[in-house]
Amino acid sequence: MNIGYACLAIAVPGSEMKSCTLKNASPERLLSLIDNNLNALDKLITYNIDRGIQLFRISSDLIPFGSSLAADLAWQEIYSDKLAAIGQRILGSGIRVSMHPGQYTVLNSPDQSVAQRAIADLHYHTTVLDSLGLGRDHKIILHLGGVYGHKEEAKNRFIARYKDLHSSIKKRLVIENDDRLYTIADILAVSADSGIPAVYDNLHHAINPSPRSYGDRDWIKACSASWSGDDGRQKIHYSQQHPSKRPGAHSDTIYIDPFLEFWNQIADMDVDIMLEVKDKNLSALKCIHCTRDSAITTLENEWAHYKYAVLEGSPEQYQAIRHLLRNKNAYPAVEMYRKIEAAFNLPVLPGNAVNAAQHVWGYFKNCASKNEHQRFAQMLENFSAGQTKLPAVKKYLLRLALKYQENYLLHGYYFYL
Repeated sequence: MNIGYACLAIAVPGSEMKSCTLKNASPERLLSLIDNNLNALDKLITYNIDRGIQLFRISSDLIPFGSSLAADLAWQEIYSDKLAAIGQRILGSGIRVSMHPGQYTVLNSPDQSVAQRAIADLHYHTTVLDSLGLGRDHKIILHLGGVYGHKEEAKNRFIARYKDLHSSIKKRLVIENDDRLYTIADILAVSADSGIPAVYDNLHHAINPSPRSYGDRDWIKACSASWSGDDGRQKIHYSQQHPSKRPGAHSDTIYIDPFLEFWNQIADMDVDIMLEVKDKNLSALKCIHCTRDSAITTLENEWAHYKYAVLEGSPEQYQAIRHLLRNKNAYPAVEMYRKIEAAFNLPVLPGNAVNAAQHVWGYFKNCASKNEHQRFAQMLENFSAGQTKLPAVKKYLLRLALKYQENYLLHGYYFYL
């Protein structure tokens, strides 16, 4: 059972995907962006390998305008060596990747032009995975689309269009329940008629439940029969509801206690769990660390990334975690993450924010210029007086971290949480 995250990572310098506006999308600009994005993907794969994360969703933005303007650029040939090298690293490390076209890829639309664009987009996603040299267990996840006034007709239209897809697309495609229109029971019905593997999403089910009163484990088990040996391990999606946003909005982090409650229901099942959450790799590592036994050095290394962000939220939790990690024979992963969550759930008090900022400033005070010393002091004074917002202070510290290449800070979470 693997746990992974989607598309982007926090505090991984050089891993940002870049794009441009349509009016600036010249062939030269697009090729430059593709080169950058492939390098970024390579950094993300390295990050995942180094941290034992073996499930990852590649961003659909990897090739800007991949199903339209870039379709005629022959990027597969131009960057064939780089793609092959990344693919070999993925395969050699045992990482399983996927892709997930967005909401505008609607295969079952009654508008033929919309459906054709959806087919072009599925072809693009397939081309990415094929160009990386990956097998059919590296999947493309898709929602069924709209209802258009008649759900059964819309489902049948999806199946008919699926059957006409190129075999290279069909062998990768899997379908997922959504939070408004198609329940997991609907997905399983389409799966039974088409042979497409079904992906269960727990939050979508909680918001848009099937009439059958199954629990998560029951639905996951029901979906398992749709996965063949060639499809690889069954995949599911897990997320938590954001407490103050619309139904279906993902939480900022995966809270560990609800996750462990879910995990314990399915711990004996051979599934891959894709987390959908705002803090991406941070939640993936949290869930991995809390479900696998390891040495305390694993927690110490991760705590080093969190420490100034926690100090900003709660000096009390900061000290409690330091004390917790003193026992070198223990592995208090769950308790450490509970304390981190507790710190982040508190409002940031000005005095705590100034204290954390001064700790971070300590990395620059011996190399910063006189003007930088004066500016930082003035920013703190203005912040304490309510004249400057905290993000502006942290943005300035981030600029200094980049200028002086303080990698310890750049790989930490203080600037991003």
